[in-house]
Amino acid sequence: MTAAALTLIGATVVFSSFISAVFGMAGGMILLGVLLLYFDVATGMVLFSVIQLATNGWRTGHYRKYVLWRIFWWYVLGGLLAFAFMRYMAFVPDKATVYLLLGLMPFLVEALPAKMRPNIEWRRVPFFTGVFTTIIQFLAGVGGLFLDIFFQKSSLDRKTVNATKAVTQTFSHVLRAAYFGSLSGFGDLRVEHWAPAMVLAILGTVLAPYVLERMTDDGFRQWTRVIIFAVATVYLAKAGWLLWQGSAA
Repeated sequence: MTAAALTLIGATVVFSSFISAVFGMAGGMILLGVLLLYFDVATGMVLFSVIQLATNGWRTGHYRKYVLWRIFWWYVLGGLLAFAFMRYMAFVPDKATVYLLLGLMPFLVEALPAKMRPNIEWRRVPFFTGVFTTIIQFLAGVGGLFLDIFFQKSSLDRKTVNATKAVTQTFSHVLRAAYFGSLSGFGDLRVEHWAPAMVLAILGTVLAPYVLERMTDDGFRQWTRVIIFAVATVYLAKAGWLLWQGSAA
């Protein structure tokens, strides 16, 4: 891998980790899209999981007092059930599919009527959130946008949302790494790839609280939407290009 490629990946890790730590989402979309430029899907997914595990794990530790653990444990149960089902199916998407799903997901979420969006605080909802978010993460690589559907109608403040999503996503990254690692191995992934990346991910995360503490709940939601839809548009274009060129793999 060239020095330019390593520099781009390193900068993306820091930036995407910062975005994820501030908004609780969107950073993963950016990072995975860049990783798939240089790695096959399975290897990219494993590396992505390791990096995001560092980001979300650090964020969970920082905001642990805000985590709603009753939501987390039901999410874990649903996630394990989904993992067993998907591992039995043993499906690995191609790059075009991943980019297409990453690009479409924000628009599909936006099209869902507000009255149809469930509330993560409702009974049994965390369990089904774990099931469906895990399946989405195995298909598209990123489930944060889908996960956010269940938080939009809640009465939780931005810190509680950020912390609870961080701990659920930390668990999901472990499942994703186990899923793709068990199906395709770890490919060209070596310690010199993931160790520096984890350090850079933590660096980006450490910077985030200085912004989050100064942001209002309204500003938090507004900037989240802008970033998500901008990235989604780029990925739809990338998916279209891959499909046009016939190089989906």
